[in-house]
Amino acid sequence: MEIKGMKILIAGASGLVGSALVSKLKAEGAEVTPLVRSAAKSGEIEWHPDRGSIDAPALQGCDAIINLAGDGIANGRWTEEKKRRILDSRVNGTRLLCETVANLSRKPKAFINASAVGFYGSRGDELVDEDSGPGEGFLASVCRQWELATAPAEQAGIRVVKLRFGVILAKGGGIMGSILGPFKFGLGGKIGSGDQVMSWVAMDDVVAAISFILQNESLRGPINVVAPHPVTNEEFTKTLGHVLSRPTALAMPAFAVRLAFGEMADEMLLTSQRVIPKKLNDAGYEFQQPELEGALRKHLG
Repeated sequence: MEIKGMKILIAGASGLVGSALVSKLKAEGAEVTPLVRSAAKSGEIEWHPDRGSIDAPALQGCDAIINLAGDGIANGRWTEEKKRRILDSRVNGTRLLCETVANLSRKPKAFINASAVGFYGSRGDELVDEDSGPGEGFLASVCRQWELATAPAEQAGIRVVKLRFGVILAKGGGIMGSILGPFKFGLGGKIGSGDQVMSWVAMDDVVAAISFILQNESLRGPINVVAPHPVTNEEFTKTLGHVLSRPTALAMPAFAVRLAFGEMADEMLLTSQRVIPKKLNDAGYEFQQPELEGALRKHLG
């Protein structure tokens, strides 16, 4: 299926990934329609996943739906209320979209849903691919429920893809928006032992991989959207310091990380996941930014 002329609906179109993806798909000739939670303007479709409402007839005849919507995971300490929003914003929105498209007379050919490598939990140095089972912890539970919410679309015969994103490197957002300040001032350093493995991906490859998946109808189910060369936290720290020409000697011990970030520390900062993009590799996808240093230089301008 060619991107040119394709009618694509995107939930979460204004987010970090969504805004980059909209630009990419429009440049490739797609007709992109955002799903919005405010009063819809021309060229938009209104929906309210928290209330279970959506303009279902407006979804008729689209070729693909891409769901990237969800409450930010890294912005704010994980209170019980925050954790509820993280889960509900993903599961409820995904279920609403999938139940809606399952009942359309003209169904989309593809439903592409965000997920994350958090599905696998912390796995130490184990090599993990799409055939690996789920892990333990809050994020693993969120990802399992998030992916299970796509079941109505799968049961209706729609091709469903679950994008298991790694840590996304993008200028001005994501992890770079959080850590770049301290590193620029020479205050960066490894976290904990620094041995934990980080599966990362450049924004260039996030949007290019989604375009590739849209065009390759054989790709379905979970797909790891990660660069082919994961790195340890210490390697990431040293590489970022090298790119910025800044020292990286101020290590943050694990107890201090847990004190500062609470439950999020063990789930996001001290967790170890050596994830590989087996399905993308097998399908012949060529990464634009396969190496960390090149990706950092590109996305730091």
